[in-house]
Formats: sequence, structure tokens, C-alpha cells
Amino acid sequence: MPDDISRRRCLAGAGAVLLLAALAVQSPAQAQGWPSRPIRLVVTYPPGGTVDAVARIIAPSLSSRLGQPVVVDNRGGAGGAIGGDLVAKSAPDGYTLMLDASSHAQNPALRSKMPFDTLRDLAPVSLLVKVPNVLVVNPAAPIRSVQDLVAQARARPGEINYASSGNGSAQHLAAEQFSAMAGVRMTHVAYKGGGPALTDVMAGQVPVFFASLASSLPYIQSGKLRPLAVTGKARSPVLPQLPTVAESGLPGYEVYEWNAVFVPAGTPAAVVDRLAKEFSALLKEPEIRQRLEATGAEVVAAGPAELDAFRRAEIAKWGQLARAHKIQMD
Repeated sequence: MPDDISRRRCLAGAGAVLLLAALAVQSPAQAQGWPSRPIRLVVTYPPGGTVDAVARIIAPSLSSRLGQPVVVDNRGGAGGAIGGDLVAKSAPDGYTLMLDASSHAQNPALRSKMPFDTLRDLAPVSLLVKVPNVLVVNPAAPIRSVQDLVAQARARPGEINYASSGNGSAQHLAAEQFSAMAGVRMTHVAYKGGGPALTDVMAGQVPVFFASLASSLPYIQSGKLRPLAVTGKARSPVLPQLPTVAESGLPGYEVYEWNAVFVPAGTPAAVVDRLAKEFSALLKEPEIRQRLEATGAEVVAAGPAELDAFRRAEIAKWGQLARAHKIQMD
């Protein structure tokens, strides 16, 4: 009997070892056969905005590198939370990716009720670019500088409207930080994406917008928007004559948008590593880099570990702002 027990224990132990070995090779094996069908790149904002523009630039190269079609799927709304929820609840098989914006880190700080847990349900892949916002107004508006805007907002509290690409979006927080530092009060008009917001600002429906430089640059160059200042730490190479907000009377003001790729948590590590390597490589392609930089973007190309540390720091930063100024999105 003792021999039988020992034999069974040995067999059980051997089975456990085989199981662990199988699990250890499962992820590389999955990566070897991946991808075998089209990949969906979920963009968390509607067509026409910065995130969509970045997606359209990188998707063809990613498709070529992976040997499968990469289909851009715009799922805008709720400051990126609708698209985020879709991806968070998708199968973790490497066939659903998400291209998100700064709202990825801002939503958890500003919304008490989220349909998913950002840190638990979405795994980082690659931080692609950082882009400053640019404070723009409709050319017909009697506002020609940051100082003009501050003076008018102080004289007419709550009467000046500003657009954003959604509650809790980077543009919303850029305006809220501006208002807090300038000691003014403006009225927020939220849109479902940067594209619709730009359209209404150019049409004169809303006079002020902290727009993404990438999506607003063509309209600035054509005269359909009047730029007042950029929100970055330094002037933008694509608009070198335009001052920063900090230079215009609000020292210390600095806000960037950023775009990054995430996948559902539980996606095989080997697949995540392959994706990270492909994104890093495609961002080094001269044509892609030139097209991104021409929009005012700063190419970053950080991998999963760096992106994870970065998004955690961003969540902490915006959470502190929200608490200090009592900003809540729901």
C-alpha cells in the first residue's frame, strides 16, 4: 500500500510538472501562430480627432508588419470610456487593440463610476506620442490673446463657453487647469470627440477650445481657427512664433495629450512583446515619424513597463487636480 501511495504521488507530481511546462510554453506557442486573422484597432474617439489621425498613420505599417489587415474601429463617447469598456471586456487573444488618449488616466481620477477598472482590465503595450494642446478661438471672436481671454472671462463670469472632446478629456482638463490658474470661470460644452468640437468652434457655435495641435493645425494654417498659445512646456516647432500659455501670463501651466496602445488584461505576454516591438519599429520609419512630427507630435515609443509607470503617474497627477479643484465628471 505505501508503494501504491508513493507511486500515485510521483505520478501526480509528474503531472503537475508537465502542466506547468505546458503553461510555460503556451504563451510563446500562441505568439508563433499569431496573428492568423484580421486585428481590430479600437479608437476611443470619433473620426477627425487626434487619436483617429494617429491610428490612420500607423495602421497600414502595423498591418504590413503583422501580415494581417488592421481595421480601425472608432468607438467614441464618454471621454474614451465607451471604447475602453469594449476593449476591457474583449477576449484577451491579441486580436483587439485599443488606441487611447490621455483620458485613459484622467477618467479614473475624475469618474467615481467606471464600467471597468483601468489598471486591472487593460494591459499596456506602447506609449506612441505626446502632443501639446493649442488654445484656439473662432476668428470672429473678439479674443486675440490669452490676456484678452482672461480679461473677458473675468469681466463676464460663466458667459464664455469653451468646447472639449468630452467630459474628463484632455481638452476639458486643460481648460479647467487654465481657469483655476487664471482665476476665471467659463462654461464647459462637451462633445463626443475632437472632430465635432472643432467643427462647431469653426462654425462659431462655441468660441474657445483647447484643441489638440495635431488635429487643429490644418485649420490654423488655413485661417479657420485663430491660435492664442500652446499648452506645452516649450513652443512647438510647427508653430514657433506662437507663445506658450506659461509665457502668456500663467507661469507653470503645462498640459499634454498622449496616445498609447493597450490590450485586454490577460493577453499572452509573448503577443504583447511582439506588438511592443512592432510599434517601436514602425515609429522609427522615417515616413511615419515625419508624418507624426508634422502634426506637432513628439514621438515617444515607450514599451509596456514604461507605459505602465507613466499611466500610474498620470492617474495620480489628475486625481490630485480633481481633488484640489473639486472636479467630478459624474
